[in-house]
Amino acid sequence: MDDIASKNPYEGNAQLSPLEQDVLWEYAKLNKNVKDLCARLRELSEGPDKDLLVQLRVLERKMGLVMTLFKASWWGHISSVQEAASDPGEDTFADQTITR
Repeated sequence: MDDIASKNPYEGNAQLSPLEQDVLWEYAKLNKNVKDLCARLRELSEGPDKDLLVQLRVLERKMGLVMTLFKASWWGHISSVQEAASDPGEDTFADQTITR
């Protein structure tokens, strides 16, 4: 079959009116476009998107760094609170305006 986009395969068919020939030709072109789209989508879905994988790996590294810094900060805060609570000489939570 010749290229469907340039030549109407239904042209000259005595059983079809000119309008029917044009409508069938448009359907044939649409069918070809849908098949091309399906083939391209199949190609894209079969393999991983390399650019997306690279971006996700960078994001994963950054999130790991943020999580590590968050944990270090949190444990630093907990240690300072525990240290302050275990030191009997300093009462950081008491009101300093009251004399005993």
